[in-house]
Amino acid sequence: MRLTRKRLCSFLIALYCLFSLYAAYHVFFGRRRQAPAGSPRGLRKGAAPARERHGREQSTLGSEEWNPWEGDEKNEQQHRFKTSLQILNKSTKGKTDLNVQIWGKAAIGLYLWEHIFEGLLDPNDVTAQWREGKSIVGRTQYSFITGPAVIPGYFSVDVNNLVLILNGREKAKIFYATQWLLYAQNLVQIQKLQHLAVVLLGNEHCNNEWINPFLKRNGGFVELLFITYDSPWINDVDVFQWPLGVATYRNFPVVEASWSMLHDQRPYLCNFLGTIYENSSRQALMNILKKDGNDKLCWVSPREQWQPQETNESLKNYQDALLQSDLTLCPVGVNTECYRIYEACSYGSIPVVEDVMTAGSCGNTSVHHSAPLQLLKSMGAPFIFIKNWKELPAVLEKEKTIILQEKIERRKMLLQWYQHFKTELKMKFTNILESSFLMNSKS
Repeated sequence: MRLTRKRLCSFLIALYCLFSLYAAYHVFFGRRRQAPAGSPRGLRKGAAPARERHGREQSTLGSEEWNPWEGDEKNEQQHRFKTSLQILNKSTKGKTDLNVQIWGKAAIGLYLWEHIFEGLLDPNDVTAQWREGKSIVGRTQYSFITGPAVIPGYFSVDVNNLVLILNGREKAKIFYATQWLLYAQNLVQIQKLQHLAVVLLGNEHCNNEWINPFLKRNGGFVELLFITYDSPWINDVDVFQWPLGVATYRNFPVVEASWSMLHDQRPYLCNFLGTIYENSSRQALMNILKKDGNDKLCWVSPREQWQPQETNESLKNYQDALLQSDLTLCPVGVNTECYRIYEACSYGSIPVVEDVMTAGSCGNTSVHHSAPLQLLKSMGAPFIFIKNWKELPAVLEKEKTIILQEKIERRKMLLQWYQHFKTELKMKFTNILESSFLMNSKS
């Protein structure tokens, strides 16, 4: 009788093990046979289909679905399986989690959240008074809030770690940003906040001295500063360069790649839609285009006065120009870095960048010696850099000889690089926060 019970127990245990193996097989292998086709890159975990995301634009050819990186899918599936196993293993081990709240009080906050972090916001309405989202990267869980209703003292602070995104480009914005820093300082003093980092839309001349007293190295409380443009403060220790990104304040969307974006013949050799300042390099550019008759081959639409806001029509014209041009001309403005560079990358149009320093305090640092555009250059941006617009006719003549297949490969390379650029920034940003915040918490 005892022997029969032992056999029965052994049989049940064996049956349970077989069922567990069968269930594990379906979890790790069965689902990956049904790859989502709503986006060229596939949908990330927890993301909505592209058509449901506000601000995301996808150029399509009929109802055709296509993945421009189809050749890498098998390797990616194997990588995902290994990653799933690693996540499963990590879930059984002790780990340190970091909760970080991000307060987006400048338009570059939307570039960070929607473009770099690929995060969603609720509600979708860009005019909403309060918008929020959540995302997990590495060991860090982020919560993001933005909108006019995000006002100092009018919402609860429920985390010890904060990233504050501010605009310090001009005096009026600096006054507003200072009020936020003083509010954060008070939260640190009453021990509601433990760690603080700032992402700053800096001054185009790199005159950012106003924030110096708030930095921890100067006796303040801001542990980390991520700043736009080629600031000489950048040391990759507590001050890091951050990209300007696209003009989210003009509602420039997150653009999803499509078959037609990569494969269609583009009718225009190049494009430039922008403000022409008197006696500027932009005026020289226009003269060169007209002199050689290349303005007839390019989508050129100059204007005399800068317009801070886009109409629906002007935004569509601009996006069409990027989509239908092989090259996007990027002359310097007040600073060498401009939104146009990143917007061209979004549509696979190669930026032709005027690689010269502008007036002001921007320049090389102790760790970088390739100003301007040190961040982009350090990450291998596949752009065309020129020192003078007199070089442009030769660039355009060469462009005329390039066959469509070569252009397709070049577009793929640009779009892949841009995606890699944003992913690397997301991981670097998170690693810096984790290293600083967690280390300082332990000490």
